[in-house]
Amino acid sequence: MIGLQLYSLKELTEKDFLGTLKKVGEAGYDGVEFAGYFGASSKDLKKALDDYGLKAAGTHIGIKDLENNLDEVINYSLEIDNPYVICPGLPEEYRDCADAYKRTAELFSRVGEQCKQSGLLFGYHNHDVEFQKFEGKTGLQYLVDKTVADYVFFELDTYWAEVCGHSSIELIHQLRERCKILHIKDMNNWKEKRNIEVGKGVLDFEKIVAAGKSQEVEWYTVEQEAYDIDQIKSIEISLRYLRGIL
Repeated sequence: MIGLQLYSLKELTEKDFLGTLKKVGEAGYDGVEFAGYFGASSKDLKKALDDYGLKAAGTHIGIKDLENNLDEVINYSLEIDNPYVICPGLPEEYRDCADAYKRTAELFSRVGEQCKQSGLLFGYHNHDVEFQKFEGKTGLQYLVDKTVADYVFFELDTYWAEVCGHSSIELIHQLRERCKILHIKDMNNWKEKRNIEVGKGVLDFEKIVAAGKSQEVEWYTVEQEAYDIDQIKSIEISLRYLRGIL
């Protein structure tokens, strides 16, 4: 299934959250991944998803809310039929040394256990900082090794992996069934590394998607943070390309 990370349309969602969902549904996406709810009640959001033919494909929740408001996070997700709670990154103190990553992994396992007990899955989304090495191992590898596999999955951001010199394909095969979602984000060239519509850049998404399919990745989620054309037209181009290779 193909989703859209709604952070891609942050200027639109800030102005008209539910109206933007309608546009994404009309574009033909299967689902959306949330980066905030903009004050919408779970009842109103669930109705909008149903009305516009969209599935909830995950929600990005900051680490402090996971630590302090997990019950509320879980309940909201259950009310909108969202199966994935995802931490989208870490403040420096959670990732500034090997021991910090080990402590974070313990926290993630506890969060993941509580999510699983409620019928949800908990995952982590990488950026670039997780590829910094401590004692010969990347932060991402610490999280993979030190979290309980049954409680924590990974949403691999293909753009950041490749920018940091790591093969998305190799990481997908390494993570295997723990890689449930791929963030699909292309770039114009290796010098500027500027986001562009999927399929128009330099990343080989035919091979990346093939690797994802071999490991039964569940969602291929488009994310874009820079635009040269109308944002809705842009996400439609990315969707058409992905439909063609999936």
